[in-house]
Amino acid sequence: MTLLSGRTQSPTFGAGGTEPYAAALQNESAVLYLHGSTAQSPTAAPMDAGRWSAGADATDLDVLTGAAGPVLDIGCGPGRMVRAAMDLGLSALGVDVSPTAVRIATAAGLTVLNRSVFASMPLEGGWGTALLLDGNIGIGGDAGALLARCAELLAEDGALVVEVSQEPDRDHAFEGTLEDGQGRRSGAFPWAEIGIVPLRARAEKAGLRVDQDWIRDGRWFARLVRR
Repeated sequence: MTLLSGRTQSPTFGAGGTEPYAAALQNESAVLYLHGSTAQSPTAAPMDAGRWSAGADATDLDVLTGAAGPVLDIGCGPGRMVRAAMDLGLSALGVDVSPTAVRIATAAGLTVLNRSVFASMPLEGGWGTALLLDGNIGIGGDAGALLARCAELLAEDGALVVEVSQEPDRDHAFEGTLEDGQGRRSGAFPWAEIGIVPLRARAEKAGLRVDQDWIRDGRWFARLVRR
């Protein structure tokens, strides 16, 4: 099964409006607030934008323990995980739909493409490790479709590392907007939040299984491999 044909481009994370995500990446705001459109969504969940532009911390590096290359960081932002993988001697590529994020990453000497994960990618079916960190399981608002796409990208013995919600049963798709402390607000975009319990079910449907999950520094991760 391929997910490339017939998929239209959706509004993307933090884009549109007055572009708070782009401003945050340029150090104009340290915190962004994710607003949901329904009662089930967080009304103003804070996101530490400064961490995305900083170097990888100990928890980030732990994600790469035992990782096989090449590494694909999906929704890589300014590229901290691409840099971390390279520093470990792994070949790595990042993809992000934000032109600002890609510009920052490439200016730092990182290999990053301005592209949706649902578009044609290099090394289709050959990635040793793919990353969906920092809430990026929410990309497109359909975690099942995103997991199925990641399964297409992985090598037969590849692994997908997903950062999930701290609420194990959380399973919610919604229209979100971003806002910063200066009142800049994005356009609406589809997003999702998913915990470890529904992730297991979605993974099975995508031909994957949760091989391991762990919590470190308040963040919850899962490693998925082929069934």
